Amino acid sequence: MEARDILIKPIVTEKTMKQQSDLNQVTFYVKKGVNKIEIAKAVEEIYNVKVTSVNVIVTPEKKKRVGRYYGRTTEKRKAIVTLAEGDSITLF
Repeated sequence: MEARDILIKPIVTEKTMKQQSDLNQVTFYVKKGVNKIEIAKAVEEIYNVKVTSVNVIVTPEKKKRVGRYYGRTTEKRKAIVTLAEGDSITLF
């Protein structure tokens, strides 16, 4: 599996931008079934940075209702990647 297949897209919100500036952490949506080691190698390969640690969060699917119609949200998997001191990723 290639590195570009593992990382789906970066998450850009106020909270993740604050984490990026204060704690040197970047958050990505990642593919299901990959482990922390593969995520770290993919980030290092794509962005040419040194990864210190990776935390993975799985958000389960939820039932949602709009009027009389029921549906489900998709299950999402996020990875919070901590970069080594002095490294950074520019998303814009």
